[in-house]
Amino acid sequence: MKALIYRGPRDIAYETMKDPALHDDRDAIIKVDKCAICGSDLHIYHGETFSEDTGYCVGHEAVGEVVEAGRGVRQLKAGDKVMISAAVGCGQCRACLAGIVNKCEFNAAGCYGLSSKLQGCQAEFVRVPAADFNAQKIPDGVSLDQALMMTDALATAWFGARNADIQRGATVAVVGLGPIGLLAAEAAFIMGASRVFGIDLVEERRAAGRAIGLETPDPADARALIQEATKGRMCDSVIEAVGHTATIRAALGLAGKRATVSVVGVAQDRTFEFPMSKAFGMGLTFRIGTCSVPQEWPELIPLVQSGRLKPEKYITHTLPLSDGARAYDIFDKRTDGAMKMVFDLSL
Repeated sequence: MKALIYRGPRDIAYETMKDPALHDDRDAIIKVDKCAICGSDLHIYHGETFSEDTGYCVGHEAVGEVVEAGRGVRQLKAGDKVMISAAVGCGQCRACLAGIVNKCEFNAAGCYGLSSKLQGCQAEFVRVPAADFNAQKIPDGVSLDQALMMTDALATAWFGARNADIQRGATVAVVGLGPIGLLAAEAAFIMGASRVFGIDLVEERRAAGRAIGLETPDPADARALIQEATKGRMCDSVIEAVGHTATIRAALGLAGKRATVSVVGVAQDRTFEFPMSKAFGMGLTFRIGTCSVPQEWPELIPLVQSGRLKPEKYITHTLPLSDGARAYDIFDKRTDGAMKMVFDLSL
């Protein structure tokens, strides 16, 4: 099969690799219809990898069709169209059965495309372990593009907003207006926020924020302007969707007393100095972590089916998989209005 392979920093190659095979009776093989690049994939692209491996398939967002299922798979069969959860669990323990993959009691929590241990989804085919749990039939009324966004981006955005303790009438700030940040802002409004500020260095992304009702001050003056706009109270909830040291510090600086800061950007700075004394004095709640995708689907599916959330609108580019290297370059440089890059395997 053809796949996108990580060879080293800024080196994504479209190459032939061995077709996936069932490793367990509970596995399924999915023929990928569409897959996407996540912002966290850029960490790998930049060489900030999660392992020492090279030569593995990248990507963790995909939808497709079941072509083979192990004897232990009960919920899926050949021909079913499915969305694949980016977060992988054992599917058997109490935590996984409750949808909380990152508390898997057998330490089976993982993600596609971070190493050779579990090959990625930017490929013609992908093996899904514990398929009855880690994949779900695409619900009626949900398009392929919408389902693709639910495999990670929309679920992570909802998780980030939920972790931010947003109350009715709250003032919220979102730092980073990529697809996850913009979707988190939409989630904040659904959860009752009365005012949402959006912070991003890229004017095109701030314009996308204004289109959904955000106030988007110039990043250089954002803290002062928010302080003035809130009469010094600052924000009740802050969502950080970038994962860089500077943006996490900026998020902390926008929080008011008894506020909650929720970080869903992939943060890898092991030397980050947390302002403990200030946080203690403010009564700050700080949450950080990855999303357990299946946990969010029950709330998100009705919102997408009803049209309340339209995550597909943030897809800006759809390309063939063979254009993988170019797609990563465009996404990395944020050229041509790049927001969400999707590969259509039919092209």
